[in-house]
Amino acid sequence: MSAASSETRYRVTGMDCAGCASKIDTAVRKLPGVEEVSVSVSAGTLKVRHGDDVDGDRIMRQVRNLGYGAEPANANAAPGGLSSESGHHSHDDGHGHAHGTASDGDAPWWRTKKAKLTAACGAALLAAYALGHLFPQVERVAFLLALAVGLVPVAWRAITAARYGTPFSIETLMTIAAVGAMFIGAEEEAAAVLLLFLIGEMLEGVAAGRARASIQGLTALVPKTAIVEVNGETTEVPAESLRVGAIILVRPGDRVPADGTITEGASEIDEAPVTGESVPKRKVVGDPVFAGTINAGGVLRVRVTAAAFDNTIARVVRLVEEAQESKSPTERFIDRFSKVYTPAVLVVGALVAVVPPLAFGGAWDEWIYKGLAILLIGCPCALVISTPAAIAAGLSAGARRGLLMKGGAVLETLGKITAIAFDKTGTLTAGKPVVTDIVAGSRPGPYVLSLASALEKGSSHPLAVAILDRARADKVPMPPSFDANAIAGEGIEGGVGGERVFLGSPQAADKRTPLSASQGNAIAALNAEGKTVSVVVVDGTVAGFIAMRDEARPDAVDGLASLKASGIRTVMLTGDNKRTAGAVAAGLGIEARAELLPQDKQRIVRELQAEGFKVAKIGDGINDAPALAAADIGIAMGGGTDVALETADAAVLHGRVRDIPDMIALAKSVMGNIRMNIAIALGLKAVFLVTTVVGITGLWPAILADTGATVLVTANAMRLLGWKPR
Repeated sequence: MSAASSETRYRVTGMDCAGCASKIDTAVRKLPGVEEVSVSVSAGTLKVRHGDDVDGDRIMRQVRNLGYGAEPANANAAPGGLSSESGHHSHDDGHGHAHGTASDGDAPWWRTKKAKLTAACGAALLAAYALGHLFPQVERVAFLLALAVGLVPVAWRAITAARYGTPFSIETLMTIAAVGAMFIGAEEEAAAVLLLFLIGEMLEGVAAGRARASIQGLTALVPKTAIVEVNGETTEVPAESLRVGAIILVRPGDRVPADGTITEGASEIDEAPVTGESVPKRKVVGDPVFAGTINAGGVLRVRVTAAAFDNTIARVVRLVEEAQESKSPTERFIDRFSKVYTPAVLVVGALVAVVPPLAFGGAWDEWIYKGLAILLIGCPCALVISTPAAIAAGLSAGARRGLLMKGGAVLETLGKITAIAFDKTGTLTAGKPVVTDIVAGSRPGPYVLSLASALEKGSSHPLAVAILDRARADKVPMPPSFDANAIAGEGIEGGVGGERVFLGSPQAADKRTPLSASQGNAIAALNAEGKTVSVVVVDGTVAGFIAMRDEARPDAVDGLASLKASGIRTVMLTGDNKRTAGAVAAGLGIEARAELLPQDKQRIVRELQAEGFKVAKIGDGINDAPALAAADIGIAMGGGTDVALETADAAVLHGRVRDIPDMIALAKSVMGNIRMNIAIALGLKAVFLVTTVVGITGLWPAILADTGATVLVTANAMRLLGWKPR
């Protein structure tokens, strides 16, 4: 992006289909100074990259000219709502679109402008049938009036779209077909066809609203109020007013109102609403908690770490909305195809209407009728929505399970992945050491652990934390230690229960009291398994030793096996030593490359690509940045850190290896759905094209071919909202 460019996002209301998006895209691109435009129907957003001299009001005016509402998407507002800056009032454009505020966006579907227009058109058609039955002499006038109810707003939309750069819109095809039908005396059929078209548009609006609500539903998880504690006094305040650093009280059964860190208390936290993780997690002082999760246990005091507009859920919603704005290669191809396709349909319709009567003496009425039917069959609605509807549903289904993918292009590439390079620490392993072995020497195992934990109390070193966690889990006593002091490069020494105790490396312990051959062999065996050993020495004798290792995640074996079963090659890339890497890799059944620098990881990714593999790189998004950037897809693993979420193409929020094959399976489901949608859209058109030219079907089935296909394609895409991992 050039220095003189900036990017602005707007919320757009009344936009329900890919045709709407295309009109807005074309109209905004015509404005001087606009460099790039991206419209998402499913997110209801417009993103514009423009020169600094472009007036934002002018962009919004251009969108409103087409009959849609447009407001700035305030960066500090929670996603999913309109900007708090907006002062724009709703008004009716008289042709089925709501302008302005989210009146249409927030209203139930039956109270939208499209639903009202459809109902009016339906009522007018029924009235025309009744009048025609009672007074046959006014039948034609009644049907012409019924036709006008639907045709006037549709024709106005066609004229407006043409004025702003989209002459070949769906409304243009509908208007030509309806006016043509009127001239050949088929006004009754034309009125019915227009009603079916409006019903199809209304159903598209319902489906678009459902896809939007699916991801916006996440924002509803955050409670509206929070209990803030100041100087021991508690007050209830709006959750969106919480500032970073505030202390909030979260009672049992309450939802956590903001991202934060526990300062007092311990509890089971149910993270299922946010991450899909079914088992509640035990959280203690110092642990992070996320907005929208449920406190299932004790009272917690939490220090707020992110404002409402920047909490985990708000960021996820924002990322998904931005992802929906970026188009996949398939979607871009269909967009280009439809720009040529619609004018081609007009030409074919005109040829069918004119050539047989002129060249072969066919009946004008019959062939004009067939030409008009072909215009309706050729409507590109179903084809144009086939891809974005499926992608939006897939992105939403993934986000609700903590699987974030940044757009259709990422989804499409994920479905083609043939090799995956995993980081080790924090990706295949939990990223923190745990005690694996306690070996008794002159003292029993629990006593060895008790002495070690007494010396480590209060330390935040990862190995110290591992010892303290194990001591708590085994419920061993942790006696106080006196004059404990760290000895650089060796370990820690202090008095415990009247005895001098040392905890440190085998080499440092050997200086204090020589290790026996059997002890040396036991330590060497543990080291060979990639474990770090700390020796406890009490008054000149080896009391025992404790082995620790960063263990593989519990689901890593299952996740890797699932990838192998899908024919995907897996490799572990780590900066760790060969011995540790080999031990972890052997337990997981994965190929390992060790002692690598960041540039080595990038080189290996490029080598895999040179061998013909489509490569995904999975890491924490920070030290793996070069390799993540080089891979076809970079996936960040873990609890949604800022850097990981922003730098990678995709992210697995709850850090499970099992989620990687699930993400790939979802991508494949979406691509399968898209192929099915394109087959439905083009297949129905082909069938009705033949039957129309042969004379079996007319205008009614022709519009059903389009409206029916649009409804089928949308319903098929919406099935993805219910996607669940196997």
